Amino acid sequence: MDTVQVIILALIQGLTEFLPISSSAHLILPAQLFGWQDQGLSFDVAVHIGSLLAVVLYFRAEIGQMFVAWVASIVKGQHSDDSKLAWWIILATLPAVVIGFMAKDWVEAYLRGPGVIAITTVIFGLLLWLGDKLARNELTEYQTGWRKALLIGFAQALALIPGTSRSGITMTAALLLGLNREAAARFSFLMSIPVILGAAMLMGKDIVTEGHAIDWQALSLGVLVSFFAAYACIHYFLKIISKMGMTPFVIYRLALGIFLCGFIFL
Repeated sequence: MDTVQVIILALIQGLTEFLPISSSAHLILPAQLFGWQDQGLSFDVAVHIGSLLAVVLYFRAEIGQMFVAWVASIVKGQHSDDSKLAWWIILATLPAVVIGFMAKDWVEAYLRGPGVIAITTVIFGLLLWLGDKLARNELTEYQTGWRKALLIGFAQALALIPGTSRSGITMTAALLLGLNREAAARFSFLMSIPVILGAAMLMGKDIVTEGHAIDWQALSLGVLVSFFAAYACIHYFLKIISKMGMTPFVIYRLALGIFLCGFIFL
């Protein structure tokens, strides 16, 4: 890949990983529009690592508090709001792990087509609009509870279907379950940490076992660009989401889905 291609793809990954607009839908666009070759597994790992570093750094204080409280809940049996939130994040991760392990090959065989991505971009965009309109906006992430956390986790497993948007479907579920917009976003972002880490580890294993060629200069640039893009995305999204709501993202998803349908089927 040349430098421009690296920067564009890393920006796309960094921005769309945390916005409710589907990173997979966007990552097919450059290849379709410009005739680019697939960026390769090594680059996918690099830009995911950049996104992971961004969310960990942004929530470093919360993560530190949650980790200390979680350890205390195990060692001393002392439970706090932070320890409960940590356990809920762990619980919410399990459905994606189990279902992903069972359905990964089937999804890659049957649901990776651009037509599926176009349709799911529209369908789950409408579901996001519905979740935002029906939201009670009452609860913070510390009031989630294990039942709601598990349901959000099952929603996250739907993101195995390309075009769904992991952040979009988890925010939709959180809103429908009563979380306010900021809390839904924060819970979704915290949930992304073990998921992105696990995905990067699995892809890294494939790189080692299959002997993929590695362009370290392109990977380093990809990590850097995706990190800054993701960090800025998280920061400004949390700043504006309570006032703006999800409607602009819904409109964007519908427009993107229609464009993809036209591009693919016409």
